[in-house]
Amino acid sequence: MSNSLHPKDAPLFADVAGDIDVSFEFFPPKTEKMEETLWESIQTLSPLGPRFVSVTYGAGGTTRERTHNTVARIAAETGIPAAAHLTCVEATREEIDAVADDYWNAGVRHIVALRGDSPRAGEKYATHPGGYENAADLVAGLRKLHPFEISVAAYPECHPDSPDATADLDNLKAKIDAGATRAITQFFFEPDTFFRFRDDAAAAGITAEIVPGIMPVMSFAAVQKMSKMCGTDVPGWMGRLFEGLDDHPAARQLVAATLAAELSRKLYAGGVRQFHFYTLNRAELSYAICHLLGVRPKEAA
Repeated sequence: MSNSLHPKDAPLFADVAGDIDVSFEFFPPKTEKMEETLWESIQTLSPLGPRFVSVTYGAGGTTRERTHNTVARIAAETGIPAAAHLTCVEATREEIDAVADDYWNAGVRHIVALRGDSPRAGEKYATHPGGYENAADLVAGLRKLHPFEISVAAYPECHPDSPDATADLDNLKAKIDAGATRAITQFFFEPDTFFRFRDDAAAAGITAEIVPGIMPVMSFAAVQKMSKMCGTDVPGWMGRLFEGLDDHPAARQLVAATLAAELSRKLYAGGVRQFHFYTLNRAELSYAICHLLGVRPKEAA
């Protein structure tokens, strides 16, 4: 049927029903200026009624205090459920349990549980003496402490430390079986990457919700660097698309928004109804993409 559709008959914009859930990820601010930008972004995005916003955590717990303060402030000052990232890096079980207790006492009910990466670049990850072995172990530990909602990470293109895709899916299944609520994927740039992974996960007996993580491109160089670190494929066409835009930030933003919206629209066409945006603490791109997906500010109750 679709083959007979002439290009001119296709709608200019495939209207979407706005029947989706979104969540946003932020990182803890380093300076007062960055703190201002972060809170402006949270204020801009919160009317869209995200089901949660999450705050990341630096390698080796370097941002532990800033993460805690940011999450606690979101929990205290906004109506949005706040999720705190927690890793196994450089800490004993007791230390991590204490951080989790602090979150629970601050009103935080959702943890993004991650193994984390070695705090020293290029060094292989090693379990901290007396620490949680990996994310599945951390999930099981959190489950014993409080009835947290727990999100974990998924890798459509396989985690760099996994020997192969099967082992990677086994690890994801272990995290879900340990009590995780959902998985959020690492960013990716082709819709098929996600669809293939979703099918493989289903075939491996994973029934939990798998939410695609969408990364709007702020800087192509930064995306290349991050992609290299986490094994994400950057298609050749992306390099050609962002070429020459380094000195044109406004144009680059328009291209980035178009690209991420197009990816999201194709995921939507493939049945995806949950999206997680890596905002890099900027609201405009994520807001524009959500708007294109039919998400509108919720009326204040």
